[in-house]
Amino acid sequence: MIRVCVAGATGWTGSAVARAVLDAPDLALVSAVSRTHAGADLGAAWGGEPLGVPVAGTVGEALPGADVLVDYTSHEAVGAHVTAALDAGVAVVVGSSGLSAADYAAIDATATARGLGVVAAGNFSITAAMAQAAALLVAPHLPYAEVVDYASEAKRDAPSGTARELAERLSATERAVTPHADGHPEARGATIGRVQVHSLRVPSFVVSTEVVFGLPDERLTIRHDAGSSPAPYVAGTLVAVRALPGRVGLTRGLDTLLLEAAG
Repeated sequence: MIRVCVAGATGWTGSAVARAVLDAPDLALVSAVSRTHAGADLGAAWGGEPLGVPVAGTVGEALPGADVLVDYTSHEAVGAHVTAALDAGVAVVVGSSGLSAADYAAIDATATARGLGVVAAGNFSITAAMAQAAALLVAPHLPYAEVVDYASEAKRDAPSGTARELAERLSATERAVTPHADGHPEARGATIGRVQVHSLRVPSFVVSTEVVFGLPDERLTIRHDAGSSPAPYVAGTLVAVRALPGRVGLTRGLDTLLLEAAG
């Protein structure tokens, strides 16, 4: 039995993940984190009957008794949460965006030193992971690539965590050329590593991410579109939780875990 703490358990994705942990026979939800419902029972915080799951106001208070912390909070808080968990001997699933490549390098070093595992993904959707795996497969053969990141006008981070992770990992592949090294400063988005990301923030989108590869007279587009519920992210998060026992260091991307299992 893997004992799980969910940070952000009253939020959009965190609540769906917490409910899935409660329903899983091999997992136990031992605590939750929500600043606005600190001191309550999680069931009551959801507006229902008590579940026997205490809600703490901070990650540090919630970690005792947990094997794995699942973080679905905010980009401002996630770094401190990961550090607190590793220092307490708790493995981590990072579902929140906002960490930089340097942050991930530091997390990998800390997790390795502690003998613990961390699984981080910009998007825990199974189909998003497969889109990323496909993009990484073809990247060494198609050197010209840019990422387009679509979301609603209300989404604060641009690029999104999904697009940022994709660009970082594309940049790490062996590429024949380095196009657009100076980026496009007039575009909303960023140049991440060696890949330009364009972020559109307009009504009607939820989250969509595409990578466009090009060669003379031909083009390949790989795209993922998310719906309006958190359901796509739940199954992938539980895959990550179950993969953590015995794992040491940082694992980037749900696709890494899925392809390991397939192999």
